[in-house]
Amino acid sequence: MMQDFKKYTVESVTSGHPDKVCDQISDAILDECLRRDPFSRVAVESFGGHGLLVIGGEITSKADVDFEKIAKKIYRDIGYTDDIKVVVNVVRQSPDIAMGVNVGGAGDQGIMYGYATNETPEYLPGGVVLVHKLTKKLENLRKKGEISWLGPDGKSQVTIEDGKIRSILISTQHDEKIFQEEIKKSLIERLIKPIIGSLDGVEILINPTGKFVLGGFDADTGLTGRKIMVDTYGGSIPQGGGCFSGKDATKVDRSAAYMCRFVAKNLVAQKRAKKCLVSVAYAIGRSEPLMIEAVNEKGEDLSDIVKKNFDFRPAAIIERLGLRKPIFLQTASYGHFTNSEFPWEKIIQ
Repeated sequence: MMQDFKKYTVESVTSGHPDKVCDQISDAILDECLRRDPFSRVAVESFGGHGLLVIGGEITSKADVDFEKIAKKIYRDIGYTDDIKVVVNVVRQSPDIAMGVNVGGAGDQGIMYGYATNETPEYLPGGVVLVHKLTKKLENLRKKGEISWLGPDGKSQVTIEDGKIRSILISTQHDEKIFQEEIKKSLIERLIKPIIGSLDGVEILINPTGKFVLGGFDADTGLTGRKIMVDTYGGSIPQGGGCFSGKDATKVDRSAAYMCRFVAKNLVAQKRAKKCLVSVAYAIGRSEPLMIEAVNEKGEDLSDIVKKNFDFRPAAIIERLGLRKPIFLQTASYGHFTNSEFPWEKIIQ
């Protein structure tokens, strides 16, 4: 069930956060496979840290992909300049799984959720929208050269209480020569105030340890799929547990979660709900879901409407949302439901 939190906290991270670096590498590999073979089956995980990147998983595709080249390009594009050693261990998809997927079945069992609210134009909780705006602007300030001492790694966190902002936390990588006082002053004036406006009654925390020079893989390890709350709804609804990045659309962890969001958003847009939670469950190799449920903010059942108007079989989801296209790298930063151009974000008439 949905919960109305009077007070909640959400976070976001920049594209240079080590977990997000791994998400982007995995999705860049997926996109390259789909670009060359739209029927590629991909499940790729990336693990990085301290000069080493390991790429592993299962791929069945006609595409011939240079994993190391893709990974190093993404790493450079994000803004890192150090060299990394890349180790690759990728095999073909298990034939035991493939025989179920070949006939249109789900690539795995699992429960997926989708959510929408009329609280914001993005149909997302206000805190989720705000926290992504902060990290995205933080990255833009770096990439546009407006703040020269910023590094690629960064995070933001926002606490909301009774609809009001109570605290804002920014942690950002920076050059050694820049000190805490200047960092705080600059980020308040150039990052936080332009987005928030008045800061009356808002606690501001900037780099709470006082120093954040080492970042990315130099400071921490990263792993594909470790930021699922950042990718989705910030903890405001149940989480199925499966991540999105590195998986093609036969993996219902990704495609069915997108479909649930698509349905929830459209039910709210059609004013059938102010808030809507959609959930679905699958068995591996079976196309028809084991469960489809939808409720509004009052707990009223909308499941019959969903079952009548939306097809949750994996092949139907892929067709309706166009998920054989190489569109996934752009989802790997700042949330999978924040860009109105994503096909699962479209509002149907």
